[in-house]
Amino acid sequence: MTQITYEQIKENKKINTYISIGNEVLGVLGYTDHSKVHAIKVAETAAKILKELGYSKREIELAKIAGFMHDMGNSVNRHDHAHHGALMAFQILSDLGMEDSEIAQIIAAIGNHDEDTGTAVTPISAAIILADKTDVRRNRVRNADMASFDNHDRVNYAAIESRVTVNKEKGIIKLDIELDETICSILDYFEIFLKRMLMCRRAAELLDTKFKFTANGNKVY
Repeated sequence: MTQITYEQIKENKKINTYISIGNEVLGVLGYTDHSKVHAIKVAETAAKILKELGYSKREIELAKIAGFMHDMGNSVNRHDHAHHGALMAFQILSDLGMEDSEIAQIIAAIGNHDEDTGTAVTPISAAIILADKTDVRRNRVRNADMASFDNHDRVNYAAIESRVTVNKEKGIIKLDIELDETICSILDYFEIFLKRMLMCRRAAELLDTKFKFTANGNKVY
């Protein structure tokens, strides 16, 4: 079996094609950006979380691989995209010769990252959830007409800056967001993304930490 690296996955033509097509599909449906930029952001944030908490180099590498591949299933359908993506990842990684035990960790993370059907089941899946659900930023919004924004467009566009920090000593993973409250209030943000924030709480708990959320310097959760 071959020890596959994140760099190999990031440059894999087939994976990049599925990510690109999935992003195009979501664009037609009116969803925010799910391009390679988002894939890299999730991969690197997941790796940062596990590194700060002292996980092994290989677990960190697998988290990066899972993070990069997590949204491929959108190329099939937005509905059930986590499960579609897990099956796609299984086939691709099997063809590349990855060990079965590592494939299992990656597909578990991909298959459980969506808030409607999944939850944190492993440290890698927990890191992917936290990285994915905290990627809130203005440049993910593709709709140029503010008057026609839906709730998710409005929340993402209002997010001027977002940061995820890890404090291993205090056992805290924290999301700090700077919001333009003329576009979206802090209460609106929490209401719209409540399910995602609860998913982050459970993911943090699996990592033996607590999830904290502040907006414009105010503690929200």
